[in-house]
Amino acid sequence: MVLFGLLGAAIGSFLNVCIDRIPAGKSLVYPPSHCDACGHRLAVKDLIPVFSYLWLRRHCRYCQATIPWRLFWVELGSGLLLAFIYWQYGLSVDFAITAAYCYLFIVLMVIDLEHKLILNKIVYPAMVVALLISIFLPQSGIISLPWPGAVNGIIGGGIGFVFLLIPALIYRGGMGWGDVKMAALIGLITGFPLVIVSLLMGVILGGLVAGILLLLKKKKRKEPIPFGPFLAVATIVTLLWGSNILNWYLGLL
Repeated sequence: MVLFGLLGAAIGSFLNVCIDRIPAGKSLVYPPSHCDACGHRLAVKDLIPVFSYLWLRRHCRYCQATIPWRLFWVELGSGLLLAFIYWQYGLSVDFAITAAYCYLFIVLMVIDLEHKLILNKIVYPAMVVALLISIFLPQSGIISLPWPGAVNGIIGGGIGFVFLLIPALIYRGGMGWGDVKMAALIGLITGFPLVIVSLLMGVILGGLVAGILLLLKKKKRKEPIPFGPFLAVATIVTLLWGSNILNWYLGLL
């Protein structure tokens, strides 16, 4: 678990590169890692996930510019997440698929938080990959499948799309089209019925956070709040515990 935690933190470092460069349309490979403030190329000792951030005390070694907290939290969270997924699944196909999907939603979540964008260049390729996985790995243990994988994924994608399409059409500007496409992606990944768990959890989480921000006067009533991060968090929770949550809820009926 420690080794996978370290590996996950290293992956988190790459996720930070994706978060910084994909919205800007930059290459993920070139130029090499550098300080955004002074442009100085970073040495290996500056790139050790989590530890370099703490050792440098949030400042660039070369120009003393402040390094955003986001880099630290993405690396730390990615490490803890991979360690947990390994503990839950061991070395297996489910481990690899779950980790990949969780990291995908971390990238979507942070980009939406920082830029209020859910990028087609991420969502559309992810849809294709999710559909291919559901076709070639239909017996994945991540989700319960009442139908064969591809059919289940398509049904889930359709439900997710319609679920947010309706409010997007009714409340123009209240729901972004990026959220609608993201909901379709969530459905393709989780399938039915877990797409319902993920979407409802996202709505509840978003409503609670929005209510708290309004009460604390951190947001105004008509000020938009990105919905993608709540969908992303809810989907990660669904990927890890969705079947347990669904069985618990059905047991209450």
